[in-house]
Amino acid sequence: MDFGAVVDIEDYSSTAINQAILKCHEQGGGKVLVPAGVFYTGPIELKSNVCLHLEEGAVLKFSTNPEDYLPVVLSRWEGWDCYNLRPLIYAYKQENIAITGKGILDGQATIDNWWPWKGRKEHGWEEGMISQEWNGDKEAGRNRLARMEAEEIPVEERIMSIEDRLRPPFFQPYQCRNVLVEGITINRSPFWLLHPLLCENVTIRGVTMESHGPNNDGCDPESCKNVLIEDCYFNTGDDCIALKSGRNKDGFRWNTPAENIIIRRCVMKDGHGGVVIGSEISGGCRNVWAEDCEMDSPNLDRVVRLKTNPLRGGTIENLFVRNIRVGECKESVMRVELKYERVTEGPNMPLIRHMVLSNIHSNKSKYGVWIDGYTDRINVHDVLIRNCSFSNAEKGNLIVGAENVVFEDCLLNGEKIE
Repeated sequence: MDFGAVVDIEDYSSTAINQAILKCHEQGGGKVLVPAGVFYTGPIELKSNVCLHLEEGAVLKFSTNPEDYLPVVLSRWEGWDCYNLRPLIYAYKQENIAITGKGILDGQATIDNWWPWKGRKEHGWEEGMISQEWNGDKEAGRNRLARMEAEEIPVEERIMSIEDRLRPPFFQPYQCRNVLVEGITINRSPFWLLHPLLCENVTIRGVTMESHGPNNDGCDPESCKNVLIEDCYFNTGDDCIALKSGRNKDGFRWNTPAENIIIRRCVMKDGHGGVVIGSEISGGCRNVWAEDCEMDSPNLDRVVRLKTNPLRGGTIENLFVRNIRVGECKESVMRVELKYERVTEGPNMPLIRHMVLSNIHSNKSKYGVWIDGYTDRINVHDVLIRNCSFSNAEKGNLIVGAENVVFEDCLLNGEKIE
């Protein structure tokens, strides 16, 4: 059945695509096919038992007009619950949903539209422009949302507007079950690329994520259970993969960890971190396996990174990383930060425990292992690093405020670590 999407002209096909998805859903489910060609679209909403399939040569180019992403929907932005602009692709409380194929999802975000909202000159912002950080005499959007969360204003009253400049993620399935993203390429996102939120049974397979804008994390499963990320390629403007579980009071209110997560056979190029946990991690994170990955770029800051602080808290436990080949990274092979964003005191001291890193071999970095804990208490303990080598590590290892960190058969710049 043809729903009338138009090829190669800037006549939005979102109505046709959404009608096809809804019809497919109402008839019990199936596949909505996007054929080869360039289609311009606004936001898309997935429904239960529907697969959006992009054939090879198909390109969906998304509108960069913020007005097209109204009315706002229930969302979460940097760990805070709110009503915000619609994600480019959204699903709420659906099951058995998928985006597959060999086509391209192009958010068309550039320094001429979404990216200046960050408020950084390198992303197109200029003095006098409203951004998430500045709104003249008014309260800036990011500060407004942070204040509402701190004051425990009900979520249904946290209505964000275009003027708040909080960019939407590309794909956000919210409280969904059985989510599959496979084979596609995602380019030029306004914000985070893949953001499964409070979902169960998520598979991300063979996806290429290439987007260098601000906060362009590749895949950020937040408070999700049973996640598989495999055979993916990341070249991003922020973290390649970041596991999250809410921020501050909102995260503690949900109290839902990121758990049971497997990451394997992925390639990471540019990014702030390869495999990252945090910083929005108030609900905790446990049972994570990352293996058989390649990471190599002078613009990849870190290989494995855990980041939190005494406001965000969170217990991070049972992390297993093995068989990682690192050509080079800019800063550290493993970085543990308990004072992220220079927050040193607060009511929610984080806890990191039970980590095993094995068969990780790096050719170049500034640090091998860098753990920055507290000297007056133990918040990091029981870390085993086995059969790893850190070559050309300019500053060696730096470990502060951690207990029972054990190196077995490890080399630092060619010398055994005792």
